[in-house]
Amino acid sequence: MSWVKQARSLVAPALPQCLFCGRQARSSPDMPGICLSCYSRIPWIRRPRCQTCGRHVGCPDCSRSRGPVPIRCNRSAVAYTREMREILGQYKYRGNERLTPLLGQMLDKAYALLQKEQSDRQRTGGTLQTHFFCKPIMALKSNLSRSNLWQADLLVPVPVSTVRLLERGFNQAEQLAEVLCRRRDLLQLPLLVRTRHTAKQSFKSRSERLADMKHAFTGNMDAAVLHRLREQLDATAFRGQQRPLRIIIIDDIYTTGSTIRACADALHSLCESMGCTAEIYSLTWARS
Repeated sequence: MSWVKQARSLVAPALPQCLFCGRQARSSPDMPGICLSCYSRIPWIRRPRCQTCGRHVGCPDCSRSRGPVPIRCNRSAVAYTREMREILGQYKYRGNERLTPLLGQMLDKAYALLQKEQSDRQRTGGTLQTHFFCKPIMALKSNLSRSNLWQADLLVPVPVSTVRLLERGFNQAEQLAEVLCRRRDLLQLPLLVRTRHTAKQSFKSRSERLADMKHAFTGNMDAAVLHRLREQLDATAFRGQQRPLRIIIIDDIYTTGSTIRACADALHSLCESMGCTAEIYSLTWARS
């Protein structure tokens, strides 16, 4: 019988290699790029405990913050555990760009959560329901009509400095935003410019991060970019939606929120210069 098993192994299709662990194993039906075992260990943030920053545990940062928050809320796909730190390291620092579609698909889960929450707000007059997570978009359509389904107007990736771009060869936020744009038929615009290079934030305290990121971004005044923004504003008005522009900032990880806040402040200033107002949200792949 051994020769029969050998013959079958020759003609049987090889199992795919998991992008997380590297082993050959059966893929997850929900995310074909990873095996069933790795998928089962993903620390999804299904019910954010902090409704502002999307943290899955108690959040002293938001509770002690006294100043105005420039974003409506942040939502993240996963908790930044040791395993997720390793995955992000493979992608961000070791240049494994094969992970881009998979991480973008994971970020799409956070978008689905934000979309359902905001759609619920519209339907219930501001009462937020947080029981939903990771339902397919078709399931949403069974409960909400297309006209009532909340949708962002555009995505804005956090820009990286020239130094970081030369080091990595790509902007991870831009790549993740591009995946989300394709999946959700959204527009991505580089509305932000980084004004200066900042040292890595991972070794800094919260106060140091906040000080370091202050005025690190400004609005992109490129004529072509502003023309696209004006077109988007006109399109929103044409659809009869007299409301602020819905902008989502995209980044890989939310730690103290210093980067997101600095980006949001710059976007508010840019929109004011264009004579419009904006509702600004953020989506990140991970929340520490």
